[in-house]
Amino acid sequence: MIINTDIKSLTDLELIDVYKSKNDKSIIGELFKRYTRFVFAICMKYLKNIEKSEEAVMQIFEKLFSDLLKHNIENFKSWLHVVTKNYCMQLLRNESYQIKRETEIKNTTDVFMEKHDFLYHDIENDTEEKLNKLEMAVNSLSDEQKSCIDLFYLQENLKIYLTN
Repeated sequence: MIINTDIKSLTDLELIDVYKSKNDKSIIGELFKRYTRFVFAICMKYLKNIEKSEEAVMQIFEKLFSDLLKHNIENFKSWLHVVTKNYCMQLLRNESYQIKRETEIKNTTDVFMEKHDFLYHDIENDTEEKLNKLEMAVNSLSDEQKSCIDLFYLQENLKIYLTN
């Protein structure tokens, strides 16, 4: 373990080299102290939400434990800026996709789900109302059109009656 005063005097790249060689987690703590506000400001720029930005800062620094071991970093601040921006953009894409998906599901379920009004619909009154409208519509027809409808339905009912 490195003494705290030694850590503070090291540059970012020296800190990263020490972290890679000794895997000392206190190094990430020092980088966190140096760059928390910087990362938070970038997160606020993209996420525009304090709670989401605070959570993003924590996730980004937690990710540094593995990312610093994988990447060859020449300018830490620039690299951290890109990592932060990419993380925020991914969050926004995921959120956008989630909203789009929820909207699609809502629209789809509206088509297939029974509506509250329909569940308690009075079928007898509905049928009577439809018959009244049908009678009014037939009465508005000419005499020839009325006789065609009467004959069609009488003949259709007669066929049904004879086949039974």
